[in-house]
Amino acid sequence: MEYNNIVVAVDGSEAAEKAFKKSLDIAKRNNARLILAHVVDSRTFATAEAYDRSLAERAEQYAKELLDSYVENAKTAGVTDLVRCIEYGSPKVKITKNIAKDFKADLIICGATGMNAVERFLIGSVSESITRYAECDVLVVR
Repeated sequence: MEYNNIVVAVDGSEAAEKAFKKSLDIAKRNNARLILAHVVDSRTFATAEAYDRSLAERAEQYAKELLDSYVENAKTAGVTDLVRCIEYGSPKVKITKNIAKDFKADLIICGATGMNAVERFLIGSVSESITRYAECDVLVVR
């Protein structure tokens, strides 16, 4: 089986970095398009934004800078068919219901644990949700 459209979920965590590195190898082997996806979890700062209006702007700037660094690393590694994707909302929902469908993903790659330990403890991890609801293959990188 060959993969054509690979979504890799990145959030700046160490686990996401490992997933990204694995996605480079798979994208090169399959000559696939690599979709670098970052979801700004707007729920985490919705209440705080009433006190600090710049939170959304800073989150968006961080997302752009994060994806820029991943794009540079991917190009250096020899992957040229790249797409940047920034979404807003719940990563659990956006990755499977929007991003994967919009880009016709046949593989989603994510890290085993992301940055939000509190949410993972209370309601389960993003990677668990992706494996449960994705309609394509999922690779969870440890």
